[in-house]
Amino acid sequence: MPRQPRLIVAGYPHHIILRGNNRNAVFYNDTDRRFFLKCLKAAKEKTKSKIYAYCLMTNHLHLLLEPSSEDGAGDLIQSLGRRYVRYINQAYKRTGTLWEGRFKSSLISRDEYLLSCARYIELNPVRAKMAGSPKDYPWSSFGFRAEGRPDELLDEDPVYKGLGATPSERQVNYKEWFKRSASEEELSSIRNAVQKGGIFGNKGFFDRVAQLKGRDVVLRPRGRPIKSL
Repeated sequence: MPRQPRLIVAGYPHHIILRGNNRNAVFYNDTDRRFFLKCLKAAKEKTKSKIYAYCLMTNHLHLLLEPSSEDGAGDLIQSLGRRYVRYINQAYKRTGTLWEGRFKSSLISRDEYLLSCARYIELNPVRAKMAGSPKDYPWSSFGFRAEGRPDELLDEDPVYKGLGATPSERQVNYKEWFKRSASEEELSSIRNAVQKGGIFGNKGFFDRVAQLKGRDVVLRPRGRPIKSL
């Protein structure tokens, strides 16, 4: 059976997960992480993409990426992967595959679902017990979005911009949003969407994407929608 085409829509955010092969580590120390972010910034500029959130774990990473073209996400991952794998192979005298096949992705609507996905990404180290608070983990976008830490890699997404008229207002309101506990239903919906290449959004967004792509989209939303801000 032919593989289902990846659901990518230019100009919309996508949650992307890239894992190490056999769930092995892809980052061994902070030098690796710094070089990876340098590679990511170069790939972002090359593909004219936007990056709204990220988190580097030990054996995988999360991105909230908005590609400028249908091929933008794949081109960014390909460019990023080539340069970083070459660095890892040279630094650690290794050969072979670093990444686990195709990256996982889901399409995210431009509303409170986008904020929820960013929160999910930035809370990964806390859920994994690598940090007691997202502010204690330096390898994510939380410092930029919640505390104003400079980060040349990141862009402000339109929903985040709507949280306040000034950077300080946006940071305060984003931290308030973070304090709201994510339900198990929300966490499950985010995981299900990205693992199966689906959509994280409300029914109206599903219908709009189906119209844009000219085909039905799978993984219909279940349960009640996330409450508005």
